[in-house]
Amino acid sequence: MPMLKYEQIADSLRRRITEGEFSPGDLLPSGRDLCEQWGVSRATVNKALDVLRADGVVVSRQGLGFRVTDVPLARPAGGRRANTTRVTGGRPFRRLGTPTQEMPPSHVREALALQPGEPALRRDRFVLLDDGAPLSLVTAWFPSDVADRCPRLAQDGPITEGTTNYVARETGRRPLRGTDITTVRLATAEEAAHFEREEPFAVAVDLHIAYDDAGRALVCEEGVTPGDLWEREDNYSMSSDS
Repeated sequence: MPMLKYEQIADSLRRRITEGEFSPGDLLPSGRDLCEQWGVSRATVNKALDVLRADGVVVSRQGLGFRVTDVPLARPAGGRRANTTRVTGGRPFRRLGTPTQEMPPSHVREALALQPGEPALRRDRFVLLDDGAPLSLVTAWFPSDVADRCPRLAQDGPITEGTTNYVARETGRRPLRGTDITTVRLATAEEAAHFEREEPFAVAVDLHIAYDDAGRALVCEEGVTPGDLWEREDNYSMSSDS
């Protein structure tokens, strides 16, 4: 399905931000300039900018226009339901280490449907509490057919627009279905060191797999959260008429 005009504008601005034309804190082109460039109404431009704001890519300042966010957001693993945004579910984060091609653990290899001996691209991040302390250690694994087409996944630093939008733009594959599996276990020694806690302590592990419309895995994320910090709230209808 072809993108609507406001989606094209949002997509173009995402690309320009990701490719470094606009850095964190930079002012985006004015609404008037975007209207002239794209030959659209101000309402269409405003809708495009609202999409970017909901994704946590830009922030607005009264009378100053829209700027690229200084603090990109990321969400803990799981809970990526339709119509949710990084603004409502996201938190500040920091990247850990450098992305690397590695042999994933067996449960990740199975989730990504990898062949024996096939590596995946690993990216680690800490999702943070309001005071900057670590909330959740998230490891994202990307299969080669995604990583090869998305070179920025292998670079240090955050992708301001978020990996979901970036992968969708570069591959033409969007997540259509997600699977979340939550388990509980004791933290490993490596995890205890990351959280600067003494063993033993319990962690909740959220395994999230996103699939495209052909049922192929786009990413497998594993989020590890200390048990005293883990919480999930679901609101849903209990009416038989819905």
